[in-house]
This record gives sequence, C-alpha cells and structure tokens, in this order.
Amino acid sequence: MFSDVSSSAIVAVKDLARARAFYANTLRLALASEDDQVLTFRTGATTLAVYVSDAAGTNKANAAVWSAGADFDAVVAQLKMNGVTFEEYPVLGMQVSDGIHTAGDFKAAWFKDPDGNILHINSM
Repeated sequence: MFSDVSSSAIVAVKDLARARAFYANTLRLALASEDDQVLTFRTGATTLAVYVSDAAGTNKANAAVWSAGADFDAVVAQLKMNGVTFEEYPVLGMQVSDGIHTAGDFKAAWFKDPDGNILHINSM
C-alpha cells in the first residue's frame, strides 16, 4: 500500500521562531513553506515539517533520521562547526568516541533540537 508513496518526518516544537533558526541555519535545510503553526523544510527528496505543540520534546526516540552515506564525516564536521553537540548512548553496545558511535563500518550520531527532539544521522 505505501511502497510507492514517499514518507516524511514531522517534529513537534514549542517555539516556531527558534525551530526556524535551528533547522534553517544550524542544519541548513531550505524552507519550503510556512504558516503560523507549521514550517516545512526540504530534505533530500522528502520534507521535514515542524509544528507547534505542547507535546514538543517528549518523545524519547528518534524523531528524524538522515542517511548521509560516505558524506557522514563531512556532515558531522559541519554540524559541529554549526554548534551541534552530539549525545552519547553507550547502552547501544557500539564503540563511542566524541559522540560518534561505530560498529564495523557503520557510523551514527544523535543530537537534539532546541526542544529536545532526538535527531539522528548515520553512514548508511
């Protein structure tokens, strides 16, 4: 049913102006559309929407994931230059160094937006 339909991420935030600054400036996503309650950003072939909600930041799992492939190290370096701090989750059983989790050739990093939503990038 959904095999030929694209999906997208949607993330709850408390402050739309703060979210705009983070997603547009820190993550360098292009704003595709906006209204008083929702911002939609282009990300690859899909979109990421952020919307105002009192439930913002209550999710304790990944809110959005980006697969950077071979560009993983360059993307991580740019995120660090943009002020992103990476989380460490040693319970995952991966090697962790400076916020970068590795298992064989696989690399992953987690960081949070200003509302505490967990965002993820990996080398897939």
